[in-house]
This record gives sequence, structure tokens and C-alpha cells, in this order.
Amino acid sequence: MESSSAAGGNTSTVKGVHTHGGRYVRYNVYGNFFEVSNKYVPPIRPIGRGAYGIVCAAVNSDTHEEVAIKKIGNAFDNKIDAKRTLREIKLLRHMTHENVIAIKDIIRPPKRDAFNDVYIVYELMDTDLHQIIRSNQALTDDHCQIGDFGLARTTSETDFMTEYVVTRWYRAPELLLNCSEYTAAIDIWSVGCILGEIATREPLFPGRDYVQQLRLITEVHPMKPAFGFLRSDNARRYIKQFPRYPKQQFSSRFPNMSPLAVDLLEKMLVFDPSKRVTVDEALCHPYLSSLHDINDEPICTNPFSFDFEQPSFTEENIKELIWRESLKFNPDPIH
Repeated sequence: MESSSAAGGNTSTVKGVHTHGGRYVRYNVYGNFFEVSNKYVPPIRPIGRGAYGIVCAAVNSDTHEEVAIKKIGNAFDNKIDAKRTLREIKLLRHMTHENVIAIKDIIRPPKRDAFNDVYIVYELMDTDLHQIIRSNQALTDDHCQIGDFGLARTTSETDFMTEYVVTRWYRAPELLLNCSEYTAAIDIWSVGCILGEIATREPLFPGRDYVQQLRLITEVHPMKPAFGFLRSDNARRYIKQFPRYPKQQFSSRFPNMSPLAVDLLEKMLVFDPSKRVTVDEALCHPYLSSLHDINDEPICTNPFSFDFEQPSFTEENIKELIWRESLKFNPDPIH
């Protein structure tokens, strides 16, 4: 999502027109209709837009808090995008954590069977850090929060796992090599890329394409001869064609990082995913000792259900499920 301004940083507002007997108000934002329930009152300020919609700041007159409202236009034009929207809603409702963006409301559509747009209401953060697991999915006020879970996936032995899941610069080697099965280790790689980027103020591996991406990775962190995690003979043959670079000392590549930070980074950016540091191991690393508090690191005890990810579900099925999600926030009948 492209951020237009930080919260409170844009004083321009948009005037609205009442619709549906005054229960909703329609605004024109960037040439697009933006229709919300009347409890969201001016100033309505556009604060961002991207491939999936427009985001405006508004005030919830019931709670007097400023919120961010994302419009996902034509959400049911195809099943993939519709499912993505439902997935994000369900995941964010399932999670309650200070570092995960909170979902405040799903604006109930005026009509159950005649809506094409979805409006998701989030807590409003001060800004959107461009470049923080791609790095523009981290939002910040006094602390960072992760948002945008539309591409989140579960893992199982039977599900096909797509390789196109991380922006190239933050993509783990196993994804670049088209491994059809991968683990949470891909996220460790992405976080390592972000940690290094924070230290250097520039992306670690800004590859123009897959080939250059792999080359940049191997220049910094050369591969070991064993490629046991690569099941594809073609992938093994391909990677063996790359030049063998001498191993660089991470401390020389990242001179401004502390030795402990360099040690953690090196453990995160291991080519073989099975040898990469795990989340629990990273949290226990000495570099994070001042931040690590086992009593303040909640673990989700109830596993998330991806039952709605049924291939047989149509766009209309998904629309009905999103309608039901809106009722969980707005259970009272609309008069």
C-alpha cells in the first residue's frame, strides 16, 4: 500500500453525500466512491492507495477514535482476490497481539446480496514504513505492527505451495529455486534481510531478476557443497553452475552492527533452510536479551482454521462468508 501521509499529516478532507436513508455516507476519493456507515464521520482523509484499494482515515463517532478504513473494490471479481480478502479478515480477527495490526470493524454492506466492495476498519498507525516482510507491511506509532495477511498460508502435506509469496529482494533461496515445499524458515530469511537493511539503510539483495538475486546471495553468503534440501536435480545442477565466491566475513560487510547483531544475522541468512535459526532460537539469542521477555510473548493456543480455503467455494460463497464476518462486528439489524 502506497502511503500518502502519516496520520494527522494531511489536512485535506473529502465531503460526502448521505445514502441509504442516511445510514451511509458516500465520498469521492481519488475518483472512486468510498461509502461507509454514518458512524464514521469527517474529517475523511485519504492516506494511501495501492493495488488492492484505497485507505482513508476517519473518526468513529461511537468510540471517538481515529481509524483507517481500507476499501477493497470489486472484491469478488475473481476467486483468488475474494479469498485473499476473506483470509485477511479471518486471520486478523483470530490474532490479538500488540505487534499485529488490529481489525476494528467490517462495515456491514447496505444489502446482503448486492455488494461488490469490502470495507475493513483498522486501528490507525502514525505512518507506513516503506521498505519494513517486504518491509512496507510494518506500520508504526511507538512500536511496529505487522499488517496485510492476505497472502498468509497454512502448511500441510497435501497443499500445493506457491513460490511467489515474498517480494524478490526478501525471498529465501529455496523459493528462488522453486522448491514446492518450504517451511517457516522462509520468514526467518525475510526478517534477516530486513534486519540487515535496517543496519545498512539499503536492501541487502536488490536483484533485478531471479538469477541476479541468487548471485547476490551467494556473493555474500556462499553455499556449502551439500544441497540436500533441493529435491530437484535440475535445481542442483543449476545452482552448481554459479561461481564459487570466497566467504565474506559478515563483520566486514556490516561494520556498523554490533558483534551480537552480526552473529544473529549470519544465523538467519543461512542458505540451507534446515540449518537456519528458528524463531524460538532467535528470540533467545543474546542480541535480543534486553528485549526478550517470555512473560510478554504470548503464544496463540488455538490453531487457526483454514476451513474456508475449499477449492469448491465460489465467489458467491466467499461473499456470504464476508457478510457473516461483518455481522460479528455489526449484529444489530439495520433499520
